[in-house]
Amino acid sequence: MTAPRPASRTVARRVFDRLSLPERTFVADALRTETVGGVLLLLAALAALAWANIPGLHHGYETVAHFHLGPGALGLNLSVAHWAADGLLAVFFFVAGIELKRELVAGDLRDPRAAVLPVVAALCGMAVPALVYTLTNVTGGGSAQGWAVPTATDIAFALAVLAVIGTSLPSALRAFLLTLAVVDDLFAILIIAVFFTDRLNFAALGGAAAGLAVFWLLLRRGVRGWYVYVPLAVVVWALMYNSGVHATIAGVAMGLMLRCTTREGEERSPAERIEHLVRPLSAGLAVPLFALFSAGVSISGGALGDVFTRPETLGVVLGLVVGKTLGIFGGTWLTARFTRAQLSEDLAWADVFAVASLAGIGFTVALLIGELAFEGDAVLTDEVKAAVLTGSLIAAVCATVLLKLRNAKYRRLCAEEERDEDLDGIPDVYEQDDPAYHLRMAEIHERKAAEHRRLAAERAAEARHGLAEVPGGAGEEDGRPA
Repeated sequence: MTAPRPASRTVARRVFDRLSLPERTFVADALRTETVGGVLLLLAALAALAWANIPGLHHGYETVAHFHLGPGALGLNLSVAHWAADGLLAVFFFVAGIELKRELVAGDLRDPRAAVLPVVAALCGMAVPALVYTLTNVTGGGSAQGWAVPTATDIAFALAVLAVIGTSLPSALRAFLLTLAVVDDLFAILIIAVFFTDRLNFAALGGAAAGLAVFWLLLRRGVRGWYVYVPLAVVVWALMYNSGVHATIAGVAMGLMLRCTTREGEERSPAERIEHLVRPLSAGLAVPLFALFSAGVSISGGALGDVFTRPETLGVVLGLVVGKTLGIFGGTWLTARFTRAQLSEDLAWADVFAVASLAGIGFTVALLIGELAFEGDAVLTDEVKAAVLTGSLIAAVCATVLLKLRNAKYRRLCAEEERDEDLDGIPDVYEQDDPAYHLRMAEIHERKAAEHRRLAAERAAEARHGLAEVPGGAGEEDGRPA
């Protein structure tokens, strides 16, 4: 009789497990730039609030923000604030398009099993805030126009908060936050394109489509040179603006057209090279300038009180603080539950909840959608902006408290990820299956053991020498005891 075969063991997939080394390197580089940009964004927002609220400077802020410039014959005689929102943010969305393409082609989103978690979390993290906003306004008799305001996460601002509070968030959670923000940006772009386009100029839209087609053909032919693409990009942007579709869509479309894979003889793909050049411009100039001319709202005790009493503004605050946290955490937990995935043994669900609360920081895209949702009502637009700032501040404080409670654990995890005892430039945790690594470590330990044996022998010799020189004792005469 044949003995029964032992049941095969199925290894459960883990969520938030350690990243692969190439992915970890890419995430570290991307987050480093985003963090610097986030700090600049934070400084720009504070400067805008000071400029708009100091009595002697308020008039100057309004004058600069509403100063018009540009060729009126081309429909581009816009205010400075308008140029920042529609022009400079196109650079931000261009980088977002590259990031999305990279995630779809070479990142986590290329694998459907790995993509499920951030996509579901991002969708829930947008649907629940919209639902919270809508319920708040239906029950309070407010306007449902701003349902999309609390749906967007600002990754740069969130990372700036992490940099300021000094938490050592593990790379897997940082990567989740970054991927979540990429998916979040994609759906925010779709919301802007679908729900905030009320008129269409088909001639201009056709011209923009033709310009994008030329852009795509030049890329496929391998044509190089900024002097070709920058003027073409400006033309496409201007046509997109005049078409009635939000002009930032042009930036996304061009970003998605770049090739993210390498060919023979290439160290980096064209998308990676261009992103490396443009990201500092986006994070260091475009987004901070947008913040400077969008975050300048009047803050007073009465205005802050109105944030919590008016249904539109209360819906934004609750959507960011409560909706985002519950949506992302709930989507993540349900995905793990129904895919039978296990949480990484190094983390707890409290860590996921803290990151979900950090995603409640909505700034750049939330301010943009607020302007689009309540266009024509300057007072309500400013109040909604104040609500975005208030909700983001509350979310940042909540996340700070939750993350600080676990920061000692995060520091140990980060130290483990960074340890490189054999000094080969690769963290030791990524070499556990490499026999050469263990041979190198054996040599290192043998050298350390030999050094310890040498020191022990020297100390023993010194001890013996010291005993030999000890005199007989007190009261000695001629070497004999007294």
